[in-house]
Amino acid sequence: MKLQFIAGLLPVVLVAAACNSSSTKSSADSAKTDSLAQMDTAKKATSFYVIKNKNNVKAIFTNYGGRIVSLFVPDSKGKTIDVVTGFKTVDEYKKSTEPYFGATIGRYGNRIAKGKFKLDGKQVNLTINNGPNTLHGGKAGFQDVVWNAKQVDDHTIQFTYLSKDMEGGFPGNLNVTVTYSLNDQNELHMDYEATTDKTTVCNLTNHAFFNLNGEGSGTILNHIVQINAAKYTPVDSTLIPTGKLEPVAGTPFDFNKPTTIGARINDKNEQLKDGKGYDHNFVLSGTTPGKFAHAATVVGDKSGIVMDVYTQEPGLQFYSGNFMQSKNTFKGGSKDDFRTAFAMETQHFPDSPNEPSFPTTILKPGQTYKTSSYYKFSVKK
Repeated sequence: MKLQFIAGLLPVVLVAAACNSSSTKSSADSAKTDSLAQMDTAKKATSFYVIKNKNNVKAIFTNYGGRIVSLFVPDSKGKTIDVVTGFKTVDEYKKSTEPYFGATIGRYGNRIAKGKFKLDGKQVNLTINNGPNTLHGGKAGFQDVVWNAKQVDDHTIQFTYLSKDMEGGFPGNLNVTVTYSLNDQNELHMDYEATTDKTTVCNLTNHAFFNLNGEGSGTILNHIVQINAAKYTPVDSTLIPTGKLEPVAGTPFDFNKPTTIGARINDKNEQLKDGKGYDHNFVLSGTTPGKFAHAATVVGDKSGIVMDVYTQEPGLQFYSGNFMQSKNTFKGGSKDDFRTAFAMETQHFPDSPNEPSFPTTILKPGQTYKTSSYYKFSVKK
């Protein structure tokens, strides 16, 4: 069901319910391309869309950033609550000090060191937007564009976008399709596809911020987390992986047994210090390309809502809301307070273009980038 965007307001129903390129191209060329992309997207209308299933599970999206605005699921008492943080209006997303709430992320999810890497022997220069590095596609990431939207049926919404050659510095015209679907097993599926006309890199994900006790319900530190990973990728002080795969055993990063987020988050640990908490990529165990693996389980301590994460990706970025600063007001009136939401981003590893030992993110003409992940919701028994 399409809900028209009128005068910047999210529909009342929601409120009441709560890539080969020459390195000679400069950053100025990239800025021009980014500006053109922003002009093109400014001409497109923004709308809100609803998908649902027979169990009264409902997700609301906007084509601004191809993002999840709300996700209503039943708790252990049968009450339906919104477990995704977001805003009432598109204008609020545009003005937010945190640009990634619920967004489809690209061209490259996570960080690339110093915004540079070699591709086919030539240097690619990206826009810098996170200290000395490029984060989530740089200054012109997919979170800031208006996607073309197609409501396939009551439980499926499809977003498409053409990321033009040199947008953000990335080579190649990248045609992207992201399909979100909600089935009667309470699974929210995210299916990603992309093709390019020049050799490039591609690493797509979604950046929903979750609180399984409900948006605005307070800290997520008592949520219980289990991550199926024997190793993780430690980072330097700018959150770029060192290139090593370190065991989680004996560290605060061992979530192989259910553990609260807050149990060890304040331990004296250099990695926790650098990340201001958890903001790290976990190397998932038992993954096979093209097949789903159980990546993680998260349980809301108050709601009893269980979220299981399944993915075809080799990595999972667990982010504990360390940079939330109470500067934005969510749909229900609460602020985005410190550590009141978390993210579980399925992905290839950060900075893979600069780490040959990491799983490759290179996409060539004639190839199709294709990957899927899903969140499955249930209640604790």
